[in-house]
Amino acid sequence: MDFRVELQRAKREFRESGYAEVDAELLLAHVLGITRMELHNSVIVEKVLENLENFESAADVLEQFEALCVRRLGGEPVQYITGVAYFCDLTLQVGRGVLIPRPETELLVENILPHLRSLARQTSVIDLGSGSGALAIAIATQIPTAHVIAVENDPGALTWLRKNIEANDVDVRIVAEDVLSTLIGVKADLVVANPPYIPNDQDLPFEVKNYEPHAALFGGKDGMDVPRKFIAAASRLLKDEGIFVMEHGEGQASAVEQALAGDFTDIRVHNDLNGRPRWTSAQRRMR
Repeated sequence: MDFRVELQRAKREFRESGYAEVDAELLLAHVLGITRMELHNSVIVEKVLENLENFESAADVLEQFEALCVRRLGGEPVQYITGVAYFCDLTLQVGRGVLIPRPETELLVENILPHLRSLARQTSVIDLGSGSGALAIAIATQIPTAHVIAVENDPGALTWLRKNIEANDVDVRIVAEDVLSTLIGVKADLVVANPPYIPNDQDLPFEVKNYEPHAALFGGKDGMDVPRKFIAAASRLLKDEGIFVMEHGEGQASAVEQALAGDFTDIRVHNDLNGRPRWTSAQRRMR
């Protein structure tokens, strides 16, 4: 099998169908059991093709690759097909029932870490609506002294959260409760959240609308019903002068600021790499 010819054919088909060419590389690498970067190393690929322990023949490799391409061209997210998503320096397991971590959220993590390091003591962090565990695990990996709690109440997401905590071997406590009633009496230095914030009537790309869990996407009529609940939970869970960081839609910065104004100060809106308002940080007022 000349994998280069088949890969170029698939990339061309993806491009003509409006999908990223890199998805074809990710799928072939997945079938071969190597990384995308290794796929471009002909020596590695040839060795893999010489030792097809999991395949009856090279034609079997091609057949599996084509089957995965059909799924992608049908709209299924490449992360669900391969079963993995990359976030910060983590490899997370994902599938139907859990939101796929987005690269935009990585910048939020990068800005949290210096604050936690500056405290120079053991810290407590709560990740509300943890989903796959991307935020909680990234923080626990980078700040080993932090006591991290992941709050998630959706059964589907909890399955993936447990898998990722075990696979990444981090000390993260899971609490399977609703954010409004969870952890009564607990106080944290930092609360982070990436709640559902998309307005219910907003149209979404096919692969998002038809595959990812709506409970993790839609936040109410204006998208703010759920974020307001998360803000209320953070207000209760934070220590005085503790920090709350929440992702939101680019058009929701003003609404988020208004919701925070009662219990929080030092409210700051932060842009993503495209200059769009993407997340807000705030400090809990002294009670």
